[in-house]
Amino acid sequence: QVQLVESGGGLVQAGGSLTLSCVVSGSINSINFMGWYRRAPGTSREWVASSANGAQTNYADSVKGRFTLSRDNAKNTMYLQMNSLKPDDTAVYYCRARNLLSSSDDYWGQGTRVTVSS
Repeated sequence: QVQLVESGGGLVQAGGSLTLSCVVSGSINSINFMGWYRRAPGTSREWVASSANGAQTNYADSVKGRFTLSRDNAKNTMYLQMNSLKPDDTAVYYCRARNLLSSSDDYWGQGTRVTVSS
């Protein structure tokens, strides 16, 4: 089992910045993919950014150039640095960890809410 705990959400004005954190614990040796997703009010969850071991980080077009995913393996923590925030970025943000070779090894955090005011 793998546990994910997000933090860092909050209320910020448009143009501001926030950094989200996702601490991973448990049987992490099987994890080879980590990513951030979000669900805005009244919409379905969408992919934001992700990183697979040994591969480059990829971003949704809507956040490219503004958001940066990083990982501190020593701390078992993934971050999402969000700059130039827009009201459209308002959502609950979730981190995900999975084993790309096993559909049963797929874990989600509880989410952290980000609200961007105009």
